[in-house]
Amino acid sequence: MTISISLRALTKTQTKHSLKTLDNPFYKSLSHLQTNALNPQSSKLYAKSATLPQIPHLFEKSPQPDLARYNGLLFEYSRNNNKKEALNLFLGIHSFGLPVDASTFSCVFKVCGCLFNEIAGRQVHCQCLKLGFLGNVSVGTSLVDMYMKTENVKDGRRVFDHMGERNVVSWTSLLGGYAQNGMNEEVLELFVTMQIEGIKPNAYTLAALLGALADKGMVEKGVQVHSLIIKFGFEATIFVCNSVINMYLKSGLDKDARAVFDGMETKNAVTWNCMIAGYVTNGLDLAAFETFYHMRLAGVRLTRMAFAPLIKLCANHKELSFTRQLHCRILKDDFGFDPKIKTALMVAYSKCSEMDDAFKLFSTMHEAQNVVSWTAMISGHLQNGGIEQAVKLFCLMNKEGVRPNHFTFSTILTAQPAVSPFQIHAQVIKVNYEKSPTVGTAILDAYVKLGNIEEAAKVFELIDERDIVAWSAMLAGYAQIGDSEGASKIFIKLAKEGIKPNEFTFSSVLNACAAPTAPLEQGKQFHAWAIKSKLSEALCVSSALVTMYAKRGNIDNAYQVFKRQRERDLVSWNSMISGYAQHGHANKALIVFEEMQRENVDMDYITFIGVIAACTHSGLVDEGEKYFNMMVKNRMSPTMELYSCMVDLYSRAGLLDKAMDIINRMPFPAGATVWRTLLSACRVHHNLELGKLAAEQLISLQPQDSAAYVLLSNIYAATGNWEERTKVRKLMERRKVKKEPGYSWIEVKNKTHSFLAGDLSHPMSDHIYSKLDELKTRLKDMGYQPDTNYVLQDIDDEHKETILSQHSERLAIAFGLLVTPPGIALQIVKNLRVCGDCHTVIKLISLIEGREIVVRDTNRFHHFKAGSCSCGDYW
Repeated sequence: MTISISLRALTKTQTKHSLKTLDNPFYKSLSHLQTNALNPQSSKLYAKSATLPQIPHLFEKSPQPDLARYNGLLFEYSRNNNKKEALNLFLGIHSFGLPVDASTFSCVFKVCGCLFNEIAGRQVHCQCLKLGFLGNVSVGTSLVDMYMKTENVKDGRRVFDHMGERNVVSWTSLLGGYAQNGMNEEVLELFVTMQIEGIKPNAYTLAALLGALADKGMVEKGVQVHSLIIKFGFEATIFVCNSVINMYLKSGLDKDARAVFDGMETKNAVTWNCMIAGYVTNGLDLAAFETFYHMRLAGVRLTRMAFAPLIKLCANHKELSFTRQLHCRILKDDFGFDPKIKTALMVAYSKCSEMDDAFKLFSTMHEAQNVVSWTAMISGHLQNGGIEQAVKLFCLMNKEGVRPNHFTFSTILTAQPAVSPFQIHAQVIKVNYEKSPTVGTAILDAYVKLGNIEEAAKVFELIDERDIVAWSAMLAGYAQIGDSEGASKIFIKLAKEGIKPNEFTFSSVLNACAAPTAPLEQGKQFHAWAIKSKLSEALCVSSALVTMYAKRGNIDNAYQVFKRQRERDLVSWNSMISGYAQHGHANKALIVFEEMQRENVDMDYITFIGVIAACTHSGLVDEGEKYFNMMVKNRMSPTMELYSCMVDLYSRAGLLDKAMDIINRMPFPAGATVWRTLLSACRVHHNLELGKLAAEQLISLQPQDSAAYVLLSNIYAATGNWEERTKVRKLMERRKVKKEPGYSWIEVKNKTHSFLAGDLSHPMSDHIYSKLDELKTRLKDMGYQPDTNYVLQDIDDEHKETILSQHSERLAIAFGLLVTPPGIALQIVKNLRVCGDCHTVIKLISLIEGREIVVRDTNRFHHFKAGSCSCGDYW
C-alpha cells in the first residue's frame, strides 16, 4: 500500500472533515503559506515555542509556496523533539500537493524511526520510490536507519544492498542498526567488509562498533578498535572515548577504563555517568562514590541519566539518607516525572525498608505505572516480609490489565505458601513464558520447595537454553530429597552438554552425596572433580564437603577439609560441630565451639543444637544445661528442636522427671519429636506410666506413625505385660498402621546390598549364614552370651537367640567380611536404632576380625574398633 493511496484515502475523509476546517492549524498555516511571506527566523522561533494554533501568524507575508521554508519548519520540529508534529506537518504538505525533495524525505524517515512507526515509514518509502528519490544517498541512509530503529533488520539490509551510492554514514547506520538489535557478531563482519570496500570509518562508526563489542564481551577485538581510534586521531573525541570507557567497564577492565577517563582533557556528563554506572555494575561501589564526589567538585551538572546508577548505589548499601538527598535533587532539577527514576527510587526505599515512601512514589505514577514499577513494588514487599501485600499487588496488577513479565513471575513465585505454584504455572503457560530460563527456573525452584521433584523435572526439560542457575536448581532439588543418583545423572548430563559447573553446582551435588543411600565413593569423585575445576576452595563447596564427609562416616576427612578452609561461614562451623556430635566426639565438638566463640562468629540455633547433641550423646548433662542457658542469655529464643534436644539430654541420662519439667515449661505445645524422644527413653528405662502418657500424646499428633505403637508395645513386652502388648498390636491392625521393617545396607564395589532380618533373598545367603554360624562359635568362645531381653516376643530363649543372630546389620556385616579383603573397614547403614545385643556383638566382631566397622543408625554413628565403640556404650 503506497503513501499516495493511504493519504488519498485520508484526504477523502480527513480533509473534508478536518484539514479544510477553519479550526485545523495545518490548513490555516499552509493556506497562509501559499500567499504570505515567511520571516527567516520564524520557523525556528515557532518550533521552539509556538503551539499549533499559532502557525498562521508565522506566514503573514508569504506571497508563494517556498520548499525551503517547509523543510525549515520540518527540520526544526524534528530537532526540538516534536516528532509527531513533524509527521503531521508532512501529512499536511502531502495533502495540499506541495512540492517535496530529498531533504524532506530524509527528515521524515528519521522522524518515523524515532517514533518507531514502521507503518508510516513504509508508506513514506512507497511515495519516495514513486517520486524517484531513493537514489539519493542521504534518503537511502535515513531509510536504512528507520527500518533498523523499528527492528526490521531484514528490510533495512535490503535497502542498504540496493543503494547505488553508499558512504560512511550509510555504513554507520547499518552497523548501528545491527548493534541496536543485538546482532553483535554481524556488526564485526560488516566492519571488516566496510574496510575491504575502502570506506574509512568515522568517529560514529567506531563508537557503534565498540558498543557491539562491549555487549558481546569481545574485549580483545575492543582493544584492537581502541588502537584504530588512536590511529585515526579520534582519541580526543569525547563520545568515542565514552564508548571506549563503556566497553572496558562492561568487560570488567575497570583500570583500563580509568586510564582512558583520566587521559581525557574534556569530559561531559555522559563520561562521568559512564564511569559511575560501570563501577556500580562491577561492584566497585567505593570507586563509584569517589567518582561522584569528584564529579560534583568538577561542577558537572547532574543529568537525568546520572541519577539511576547513583540511586542503585544507595540501594546496594541501604543508604537511606543519601537516597533522600538524591530524591530532593531530582525534584529540584525537575526530573521527578521520569518513570525510570521513580522506579529506581522505589527500589532504593524498598531496600531501606521504607515501604511507605516507596508506595507513595508508586501511587503518584498513575498512567506511568508499568510492569517494571509494579514488579518493583511486589519485590519490595517480599524483601521486607510483606508477602500478603505482595500477593494483593500481583492480583491488582492483573485486574488493572498490566501483563506480568518474566521478572514479575520469577518474583511472585518466591511468595510461597501465599501463592500456589500450580496457579502461577498455569498463568505462565497461558502467556507463553514457561520456556524462559528465569521463569522456568523460578517455577522449578517452587516445585522443589514443595518436594515435588517430578513436576520440577518436567519444567526443567522445557526450559530453552538452560543456564547454570537452572541446572543448579535441579541439582538442589535432588539433593533436598536425598536422591544422589538423580543428582549424579543431572550433573553428568550438564557436563556432556558443555555447561561449565560453578561452585553452587558442586555444592548441590555434594549435598546430594551426603544422603545415607548415596554410594560411598561418589562424594569423593565429585570432590576430585571440584579440585580439578579449581573450585574446591570455594566457601560453599568446602562447607558442603565438610557436611558430606561428616554425614558419610568419614569424620577425619571432614576435619581435614575444615582445617584447610581459608575462610569459614556458619555452615562450616555448624557442620563440624554436628559431625563430631553424631560421631560421639563430644570433647572435639566443644573445642570447635570454643574456637568459634573466640573468633566471634555469630551463632544460630543450629549451632546450639549441635553442641547440646554432642553433650547428649556423651552423657554430659551439666555441660548441656550450661550451653542451653548460655543460649537463653544471648537472647536467642529456644526452638522446638532445641527443647527436643534438652528432653533427649535428660531422657538418655534417665532423668525423666527433668525431661517432663522441660516439656511442661515449653512456651508452646510439645511436638511429635519431643514425645517420641521421651517415649523411646521410657522404653530403655522401663518407665511404663510415663511411656503410656508419651505414647498417647504422640498417637494423638501422628496417629499413623508406627513408632508410637511399636515403642509402647515394646515397653509392655519388656515388663512382661503380653496382654497389653497384644492390644496395642491389634490397635495398629485396626488403624492399618504398618510397622517400618528394619533393614541394613552395605556398599561394595559401587553396588548397594540391602538386608532384612532373617533375609534369604540374597544370592549369597548360604555363605552369609555359614559366616554367621562361624562367628557365633567364635563369639561363644570369647564368653559372649546373647541378651534375649532385646527380643520382645513371647517365645522361648532358643528362638530368641536365633532371631538376634539374624538381625539385618549382622547379615550386612557377614556379607562385607566375605566379599572384601581383610583389614578393609566396613560401613553399614541401618534405618532403625541398633539393639544392645547387636552393639555388643559388633564390638566383638571388630576384635575377632581385626576390622573397623562403622554403623550409622537413626541416632548416630558407631565406630567399632578393637572391641570398643566410639559411643562409649552410651547411646
